[in-house]
Formats: sequence, C-alpha cells, structure tokens
Amino acid sequence: MNRKVAVIGAGNVGASAALYVAERGLADVTLVDIVEGMPQGKALDLTQTTPLWHQGGRIEGANDLAAVRGADLVIMTAGFPRKPGMSRSDLLKANADIVRPAAEAVRQHAPNAYVVVVTNPLDVMAWLFWKVSGFPKNRVLGMAGILDAARMRAFIGMELGVSPADVDAMVLGGHGDSMVPLPRYTTVGGIPVAELLPAERIAAINERTRNGGAEIVKLLKTGSAYYAPAMCSVDMAEAILTDTKRLVPCSVHLDGQYGMKDLFIGVPIVLGGRGVERIVELKLSAEETAALQKSGKDVADMIAELSVGVS
Repeated sequence: MNRKVAVIGAGNVGASAALYVAERGLADVTLVDIVEGMPQGKALDLTQTTPLWHQGGRIEGANDLAAVRGADLVIMTAGFPRKPGMSRSDLLKANADIVRPAAEAVRQHAPNAYVVVVTNPLDVMAWLFWKVSGFPKNRVLGMAGILDAARMRAFIGMELGVSPADVDAMVLGGHGDSMVPLPRYTTVGGIPVAELLPAERIAAINERTRNGGAEIVKLLKTGSAYYAPAMCSVDMAEAILTDTKRLVPCSVHLDGQYGMKDLFIGVPIVLGGRGVERIVELKLSAEETAALQKSGKDVADMIAELSVGVS
C-alpha cells in the first residue's frame, strides 16, 4: 500500500508542499481546503506534472477534513498569512480557530499520523495541535528551525559567494523576532563562520535571519513566504517517512530540556521514523541561554493567552 501525505490547506504553501512530495515520489497526496473546487483544481494541475517526475503517486483534492483518513503524515499549512506590519502573534486567535478542527479531524481519521505544523504563529500552533489531538509528543512537530537555519545558510552563502549547501547553521528558539541564531555552531565547509566573516557581518546576518519572513512579506505586499516553508516541511516529512535520522532544529515539545517545560520551541533533534527520536541539548553560553529563555517566554506567553478553554 502506498504511503499517504495529507496537506491541510491548499494555498501557496500547501500546494507547493504537495508538488515537492510528488517530485520526490514520497507518497500519494491529498490536498484539503475549504474553498470549493480549489484543492481539486490544484490537485489536477499537479497530477499533470507527475509524468515529468516519472513518479506514480496519486494527487487528489477534497473539501472535507475527513479526507485525511489513513494518512501516514499530515502537513498543516492552513491559516491566514501575515500581512505587512502584522506580527505572528497577531495571527494567534484567528489561526487557532483553523487548527483546532484540523487537529480533531486528524485525531479521528488519521490516529497514527505524524504531523508537521507550518501554520503561524508556528510554535503555538504546534502546541495547540498536539494538545487538541492528544498525540504523543514525538509525533507532532513545528517546521521552524529548519526554515530559519536555511535562511541563515542562504544569507551566509550570499555573503561569502559560496554554495549555501556547504553552510551548516543552527537556529534555536521560537519562530519569530526572538529566535536565536547560533554562529558558534555554524560552519562553512567545516570551517567556523567566525573564521571567515567579521563579527559585525555575522551580527547583520543574524538580524536578517530573525527578520527573514518579514522581509519577504514586505516585498510581496499581499502574502508571505511559501517556497522555502513548503520545501522545509517536506524535508521533515521525508526524514520521517524514510527514517533518515537527520540532526536538525525543529519546534518540539520540551519537558525540562533547556530549562523549559510544556511548550513547543525550536531545538536540535534527531528526526527519523519515530518522529522526534531524541532532543539534543547543546552547551550554551550565558548570553545564548538568556536569549533562548527570552524566546521561550515569548512562546509561553502566547500559549497562556490561548490555553484558556483548552483541556
């Protein structure tokens, strides 16, 4: 039997994620969206790309959340995008109303699925999906650290004129303005980035990484990033479906690690066939620890605001 990936939300992120799943031949794909005809139309368009990938996976569209039935993995993208001047926290309650019924549907129709949450504010929506679904904490993850690290890798590659593929970066914390890029754990071809760039350029890249999403929102004017978020969510899906044991930063449930409990935040993990296989605790400096604790408090404050009425 073919594996099945259900993508909830057939907007730019969801449709792009479906394309990347098809391109990699990872699974059959079901696109689910409330807009009548839209997921079906995009699924048909995507189906017409499959001969070019030489892959045989099916792509279908549906308007009913019950269509996630039997999914091995769910990518949750549905939600309102950020607009210029809007923070991720502004999206909190509106997108919570979208995530709750989705989590309930996945709990009912795909009780064994792994879940990658992309909806913003990401760490809080991952927490909400986990809370409502009742799934084990290893099976619900937020797509954040991989995207933030990819942005940092791209910026360093641009700065140095080298392939970003040779850059390894680590970004911890919440997926927002208080994220914590870690130049100490960032290398280019194995060489510490501090050996290749002066401190002021590294600081500028850190700041651009923190504002990576907002920079795109400002340029697009009517939407937010989608190619990179979609690709990063599928990268996570592939690691789970193919059990590749990637060591990557993701937003996951902490239970005392890094001195935090009962929240989702970006930390390094081993990602494989059992989802979150283990959390890796890095040795952080006092300054890095303080920045991560501040980021965790920002996430915890939003969870506290949202958690009223969530059992």
